[in-house]
Amino acid sequence: MEFNQTNFARALEELKDTARIQENMLTSEQIGEAFDQWKLGEEQVALIHEYFRKNHIGIDEPAEVDEELSGDDVSFLKLYLEELKELPPVSDGERRAVMMSALAGDSDAQAKLVEIFLPQVVEISRLYAGQGALVEDLIGEGNVAAAAAVTMLECVEGIDEVEGFVGKMIMDAMEAFVRDTSDNSQAGETVLDRVNDVNDKAKELYDSFLRKVTVKEVADELGISEEAVHEAVRLSADHIDYIEAAGGDEDGLAE
Repeated sequence: MEFNQTNFARALEELKDTARIQENMLTSEQIGEAFDQWKLGEEQVALIHEYFRKNHIGIDEPAEVDEELSGDDVSFLKLYLEELKELPPVSDGERRAVMMSALAGDSDAQAKLVEIFLPQVVEISRLYAGQGALVEDLIGEGNVAAAAAVTMLECVEGIDEVEGFVGKMIMDAMEAFVRDTSDNSQAGETVLDRVNDVNDKAKELYDSFLRKVTVKEVADELGISEEAVHEAVRLSADHIDYIEAAGGDEDGLAE
């Protein structure tokens, strides 16, 4: 079959969904079957395997994720796991009975089911470690998602789908949190870049003109608005000393 980028990307996403319900693991056979239609070479298959490993998805064996944990993550997990050890053990039969009651809408069973899922939330959080979010925050997001999921079990067709449904909601919540954390980080870097650009251009003009420069001169050189320059100065806490203040006051910038 002729290679189609859209279908290829869809196959990747479908395999990621499959991994979610297999404790974040795939088999080599599953990957091979998903991409068999394109008759990929060994090098291309190796790149696909690498893609899944970078997304903390194990192939034929669990992914190695503890190496992604920071010192703070390790310290938090140690204390948190000690707390979880105080929870009463639950047999497979008891777990199944709780799921059945939760499916029937029993609020006590739903609360118990959240408790049962707490250790699984921890394991899932390890999959997203090292992506800009603290494990403590990931676990918090996962616990909230689990609490929401157990009240939505009317979406599943039977008891055998409960664990996959709750696990998917936990993963979705953590993925969204990691994505939002990354977006906020990039926004912060963008602001810092703007401040640095304004400062560097103002210094360059100052060295050329041998005087403080105006906001307009900096804005014209950078191709941005004067308001953007004023904002950069404000964000720098008025530490861009090469730009003259409004009205020519060189002792400081206008508020």
